[in-house]
Amino acid sequence: MGLQKGKTNNPDGRPAGTPNRITSDLRNWIENLISKNLTLIETDLKKLEPKDRLIILERFLQYTIPKQQSISVEAQIQAEYEAIELLLDKAPEQAIDEITTRLIKLNKLNKKSDE
Repeated sequence: MGLQKGKTNNPDGRPAGTPNRITSDLRNWIENLISKNLTLIETDLKKLEPKDRLIILERFLQYTIPKQQSISVEAQIQAEYEAIELLLDKAPEQAIDEITTRLIKLNKLNKKSDE
């Protein structure tokens, strides 16, 4: 039987979420390559047809702008309710204004989801 997911035999291993050294080195190399060749890249882009230029720019954007994840209204409402519960547990006497603001926001979200 193998190891449990997320477990290794190396307790001093790389922390979760930390990219490995090769990935980090490669990203740095690409960043340096682009930084040193900005003028050449711009010149090359200008030589392309507008359609091809947009395709290349869109591909560049994939690496610079994080992709947005869609979230359902129901999931957003559930997250708000959970945040309210947490707030009530931590500071019940200071939570009234925050709860009112969040409930107004939830009410607006519910109305949008009903449309």
